[in-house]
Amino acid sequence: MNNIAIVILNWNGRQMLERYLPSVMKHSTDEVEVIVADNASTDDSLDFLKANYPSVGIIRFEENYGFAEGYNKALAQVKAEYYVLLNSDVEVSEHWLSPLFDFMENHPDAAACQPKLLSDKDHSKFEYAGAAGGYIDRFGYPFCRGRVFDTVEKDNGQYDTVAEIHWATGACLMVRAEDYWRVGGLDGRFFAHCEEIDFCWRLRLIGRKIYCVPASQVFHFGGGTLPKGNPRKTFLNFRNSLTMLYKNLPESDLKPVMRMRWWLDYVAAFQTLLFKGNFADCKAIFRARRAYKKWKKGFENDRLAIQQGRVETTTADRKPFSIVWQYYAKKRKHYSDLVS
Repeated sequence: MNNIAIVILNWNGRQMLERYLPSVMKHSTDEVEVIVADNASTDDSLDFLKANYPSVGIIRFEENYGFAEGYNKALAQVKAEYYVLLNSDVEVSEHWLSPLFDFMENHPDAAACQPKLLSDKDHSKFEYAGAAGGYIDRFGYPFCRGRVFDTVEKDNGQYDTVAEIHWATGACLMVRAEDYWRVGGLDGRFFAHCEEIDFCWRLRLIGRKIYCVPASQVFHFGGGTLPKGNPRKTFLNFRNSLTMLYKNLPESDLKPVMRMRWWLDYVAAFQTLLFKGNFADCKAIFRARRAYKKWKKGFENDRLAIQQGRVETTTADRKPFSIVWQYYAKKRKHYSDLVS
């Protein structure tokens, strides 16, 4: 496995590195390169690394490029056949890399894969950010095997089979370097949130496949940089989701999906205000829609290139239903309820 580079993006994460890096070092062979890319931290992250982990490579940036562009700039300096994008708040298990590596070696059609993601706070439950592999519904809302909206399932082995998925979590993502750069990497303009869904969608549109390999499992703390409920997180999620749809949807679906998203997003905004009393999140959704409208024109060339290069001409990679309707109207809150 000497062709693997584990790259951890860090921003003021000394505490996370101190807590979680030991498992990465313990359960990764000497042949695997471990690198921390630092997004202009102002804490003592780098001093901690130099003092305690001199074998860890360091890439230092003079400004915070966010998750997406931070990884692009870091990986451009890394030579490996496989990249593993790993959050700083992930504890890995023994032999976690072998199932991922073996799967990729034996499945040349796979561009990327993820392990089973469990909660570091409760190892019996899936973790929100990726669980056992991600999908999107017909309107671009994400969900996972093991997590639909706020309903997170216990792991009873119900999703222990390898599955082709629509998107793999950016919290722990193994990807072929060749495929990473073939689609231009993550979209740095997103800064953070939805960037891995957009990235995996673009890979799928050129005929590559994404998988979850549950024989590998890791434990994710989650929300270390922007916790759930932070208005900035809400803004980025809604703005980037709309941009992702604009870039990747086929022409036949673009207008009807965007019309429905207009309604669904504003319903979400008013629901957040009226039922949760959260004015900040409501305002963030309005801001996100304005921001999308303002910068949409800058993605016209991206959309043109993606549509011209698509191998897949159907929408089979999106689930044909509305996850909002399934969850709230039909009370189907587990992935198994959706596909049974």
